[in-house]
Amino acid sequence: MFAQIAPTYDRMNGLMSLRLHRRWRRFAVASLGLSPGSTVLDVCCGTGDFLVPLRKAVGPKGRVFAGDFCLPMLELARDKDDRASLALADAGGLPYADESFDGVTVGWGIRNVPDVDRVHREIFRVLRPGGVFVSLDMARPRGRVLGAASAWAFNRIVPALGRWIGQAEAYRYLPESTQRFMTREELAESMAWAGFADVAWRDLFFGNVCLHRGKKT
Repeated sequence: MFAQIAPTYDRMNGLMSLRLHRRWRRFAVASLGLSPGSTVLDVCCGTGDFLVPLRKAVGPKGRVFAGDFCLPMLELARDKDDRASLALADAGGLPYADESFDGVTVGWGIRNVPDVDRVHREIFRVLRPGGVFVSLDMARPRGRVLGAASAWAFNRIVPALGRWIGQAEAYRYLPESTQRFMTREELAESMAWAGFADVAWRDLFFGNVCLHRGKKT
């Protein structure tokens, strides 16, 4: 499915987020507290939209790594930063040594992995002490009215956009996977169980998107 939607993935991200997803990514990268020369990793990188703000944060002397299990996505990611080190990688078994990175990001990827706890443990393993992990993903608004409006939009508008670009089946998956996804508290608990300290979250886009952050002490 992800290979099939790769050519239209960036366009759909812009439509569904009202072009705000890049702003959220910049905010997520800023929360990592990186310095020029840092080494960073983007897990479940997709088409590589985290690569641009990560490169800007670490500068020309920094090192940017990214991994995804879908080769057609990775091929598109290469165009975002030709200096990044890309790898065909399983998030549940990252091909990197212990304590290799100063920061790790995941954008809209944790929702799609079969074992969230395992992925969080792997991210914790590859982070250096003092390193920060940030995850952006879909969420369900808490308020009754916002929750109903969000459910309507996800179940009507998103599939309609998918049909418009010829990817109806794939974009039925998004609202379904969001409804099945862990709550904010459950996701934070998984991160804490993996070893992360100071785990916190922040809602974005009226609670339809949530940023989780944790630190390896």
